[in-house]
Amino acid sequence: MDAGYFLDGEIMYRRSNDQMLLRCLNTSEARSIIEEVHSGIYGTHANGLSMARKIMRYGYYWVTMHTDCIDYARKCHKCQIYADKIHVPPSPLHIMTAPWPFSMWGIDVIGAITPKASNGHCFILVAIDYFTKWVEAASYANIKRFTVCKFIKKEIVCRYGLPERIITDDALNLNNKMMTELCAQFKIKHANSVSYRPKMNGAVEAANKNIKRIITKTTETYKDWHEKLPFALYAYRTTVRTSTGATPFSLVYGMEAVLPIEVEIPSLRILRETKLDESEWIQARVDQLNLVEEKRLKAICHGQIYQKRMMKYHDKKVHPREFQEDDIVLKQSCLYIKISVGNGCLIGKGLHHDEFIASVKIVYASVKIVTRDATDNKVEFDKSTHQLLQSIIIQFLHICFQKYAKTIKGNFCIIDPREKRQDIDTTMEHVSIQIIGVWF
Repeated sequence: MDAGYFLDGEIMYRRSNDQMLLRCLNTSEARSIIEEVHSGIYGTHANGLSMARKIMRYGYYWVTMHTDCIDYARKCHKCQIYADKIHVPPSPLHIMTAPWPFSMWGIDVIGAITPKASNGHCFILVAIDYFTKWVEAASYANIKRFTVCKFIKKEIVCRYGLPERIITDDALNLNNKMMTELCAQFKIKHANSVSYRPKMNGAVEAANKNIKRIITKTTETYKDWHEKLPFALYAYRTTVRTSTGATPFSLVYGMEAVLPIEVEIPSLRILRETKLDESEWIQARVDQLNLVEEKRLKAICHGQIYQKRMMKYHDKKVHPREFQEDDIVLKQSCLYIKISVGNGCLIGKGLHHDEFIASVKIVYASVKIVTRDATDNKVEFDKSTHQLLQSIIIQFLHICFQKYAKTIKGNFCIIDPREKRQDIDTTMEHVSIQIIGVWF
């Protein structure tokens, strides 16, 4: 017998490195210990290593303890449903590049924005050139298919020429017969980014984030944001972009824009230009236009170096994950819920989980999902789902009406410090729930 083990009657013990005696267990005993530690009354649904450490602290041991704990945690149904999302990328980074200015545009929609602008607008249609990072945007009350087509013709085609490619998401107002006819008319290739992978159209998503940030910080009444939109675009176009090392304005026009502060307090550039006569100023401008191609080539080189640096950083964290046919996977769907209380209305979302089977493997870890019995994907509302909806209602009532909300004896109860308590019965006489959509 190994020196680290000894028998005490019929029980075998192992002496650990810290001189603690650990009782050795057989297969059935080890299974019972794992179940109790992981999902028992005092179980925390810990991961494999934490379970193994906890079991040893309780004074138990068997040879394959760490491996068995990991396998059990991986097979636990609750751990699979409520585990944190895996943010590690499953595949290397694939870069999209535009060969020349205005050859590839990304288009997306911001909104609906609350509150609406004073002119009734609540959406912003944004387009960005992938080469220069030049942004065009306009606000609308509704963005329909003819609005998008008119925007493309007016803001892109008539100003910057015909693009080679346009990238949008899979929204209906960006993907329709009218859009297809427009692309066929101008020989434009139309590509789509999937809803679960918006990073595919990352340039316009980043532009959306910056535009929203600028508008949020510059608005005064929160209903004048449509008036601040042109100034937000001006600020974005005159800011150096990290990916190009230059401002979008300089890559488009070959010179830097004149800022308002340079007129109030003249800079050296302004003072120098005021001393030039008309012929010298024209010649200087012609020289700038002649050299703009060199500046664009430098932007290409800078962008390639930046992309390589991003790829190197991204690919360090890649952990390949591949799905095989008939693998069981967990799919999370999002329920969009419209909650109406009196005259108030709020749209929220909850989560619903179901098990599916991956049926077809596609490139880049994309899979086609079907149900276990090969039927259509349907969301069935069970008791746990209704409890989830009830908790969501309480949370949104608290946020929307800025009152204290809780559940008393199955009834929805809104408590206002300034008013008497008012009970709203779960018969939904005053509270109505409407499922307005399911996103997979």
